[in-house]
Amino acid sequence: MIFYFSGCGNSRFVAKGLADALGESLVFIPDAERSGSYEYSLAEGESVGFVFPIYSWRPPHLVSDFVSRLRVGGNATYVWVAVTCGDNAGMAEQVFRADLQKAGLQLDASFCFVMPNIYINMAGMGIDSKRVEQRKLARARKHLPEVAAAIASRSGGEGLLKGLFPRFKTNVIGKGFYRWVSDKPFFSTDDCISCGKCASVCPLHNITMENGRPHWNGNCTNCDACYHYCPKNAVQFGKKTRGKGQYHYPEQ
Repeated sequence: MIFYFSGCGNSRFVAKGLADALGESLVFIPDAERSGSYEYSLAEGESVGFVFPIYSWRPPHLVSDFVSRLRVGGNATYVWVAVTCGDNAGMAEQVFRADLQKAGLQLDASFCFVMPNIYINMAGMGIDSKRVEQRKLARARKHLPEVAAAIASRSGGEGLLKGLFPRFKTNVIGKGFYRWVSDKPFFSTDDCISCGKCASVCPLHNITMENGRPHWNGNCTNCDACYHYCPKNAVQFGKKTRGKGQYHYPEQ
């Protein structure tokens, strides 16, 4: 069983690839949250996996909140996590271990996929060049069967890439991230064609179309799917995203 969250497709690629390789079922965390589904039963010998992106060197809050409510019946003989990040994950593994303990689970293995950058809502942050994007994707696709084999053999994993100053990034910058995360700066320019793509790709169903334009309703995790999938690049986050380009996993 694999629980996952993804906004722009990087983590969906990993989750689906691992599920296909391992013959595991997939649970999309936002769907489970909406339906209030927190109790699951494991088959004999079934592992429990989690796949999600790293937000400001921590697990996304919606993932941590879901895991804190999760109740897994049966004997979880092997628990693993695979994360996607633009560069590194800081101390996210330690944070997630603590999250799992609330669900009575012990982390056995962790894996890391460095994927194209997505977060562009701050000054100085942008998507990768096409060259870097293609290099990261090629490495991730090569890494996927290696991780699947490691999970199948119940290995101890490779650990998450901590990067420089991991404690400062996770415990100072990361903790502050959700204090200012908001959808209030999002708006649509006059290039909007009222297609509703932004509303359809929002994993939290936070966007509604009002008078032909998107309206954000306050339940946002800043995954930026609305921005990256817009066919006209008409979704913007204040002035921070102006001219930064778009990216989502190309096979979605």
